[in-house]
Amino acid sequence: MNNLVVLKCRFTLLLLTGVVLWPTMACADWYRFSDTAMTTPIELEFWADDEDLAKKVGEEVLAVFHQVDEQMSRYREDSEVSRLNRNAANGPVTVSDDLFAVFKKAREVSVLSDGAFDITFGSVGYLYDFRAGKKPTEDELRSGLPRVNFRDVILDQDAQTVEFRQEGILVDLGGIAKGYAVDLGIERLVSSGIRHARLSAGGDMRLLGDKRGRPWYVGIRDPRSEGRNAVVLPLQDVAVSTSGDYERFFLDEAGDRVHHILSPETGKSVQGLQSVTIIGADTLTTDGLSTAVFVLGPAKGLEMIERLAGIDVVVIDDQRMMHVSEGLVPPETE
Repeated sequence: MNNLVVLKCRFTLLLLTGVVLWPTMACADWYRFSDTAMTTPIELEFWADDEDLAKKVGEEVLAVFHQVDEQMSRYREDSEVSRLNRNAANGPVTVSDDLFAVFKKAREVSVLSDGAFDITFGSVGYLYDFRAGKKPTEDELRSGLPRVNFRDVILDQDAQTVEFRQEGILVDLGGIAKGYAVDLGIERLVSSGIRHARLSAGGDMRLLGDKRGRPWYVGIRDPRSEGRNAVVLPLQDVAVSTSGDYERFFLDEAGDRVHHILSPETGKSVQGLQSVTIIGADTLTTDGLSTAVFVLGPAKGLEMIERLAGIDVVVIDDQRMMHVSEGLVPPETE
């Protein structure tokens, strides 16, 4: 169930040549919607000319997330991804435009990061149960790791098919699908004439325009304090994605933090970082890159980001030191 909050609505009394007309409702204002989809809270805020338009657009945008969840969730047996995981080792499987677009971007980020981002991590990721506080044994990891290799996912652009080179591969789009849904939501807003908006799905956010004459202020959460921000950035017309070790985790019997960002090399939770925030043009890209940098670590991660035009990063390591890309460094004053 989604919720609509109309921040305010004004009544206007029209006067014309001494005649009083009936009051008319002027609802050019901010509207807010919220929902839960893809196992994460969805928040939408935008400026619209009237309430009817706002309700229509808000419902359409929120529906996008349920549509993408139905296609790309590995937790739904009837999803397109689940069907692919069951059948792609037997031969090429034709997939939808949406799913193929996500697979293409995933491959791009995997190549760029030399496999630090890898959607086949699901081949060992399913061994974890974060709600139950369960992690795999060393034997289970050794058995699953040979199937973690993005190069074993074959994409055919012309036929729009996906094929797996070996049995047992399980792809998981949890590190990129929400970003794609946010981009689709922004496309709906733009096509409806919306020019100022904020749309977020958990750690993925996209800002459309500014906040009508001033920037949007986006807080990067302190990874060890839910109610505090480590830094607040004034932004507009950008995408922002954060990956953190605090999103889904449990403490094991030794008191170590076991979280959902797994190393494709070891199958275990990546150590050394607490959060990574990527700023760029679209959330499909920033979503994948935030995971890639988390796996690479501060040094290699920043090195990769500095090679990419229009992309910036904020990294908080396990010593709570903040590292930022050159584009976010304030200019020196004389």
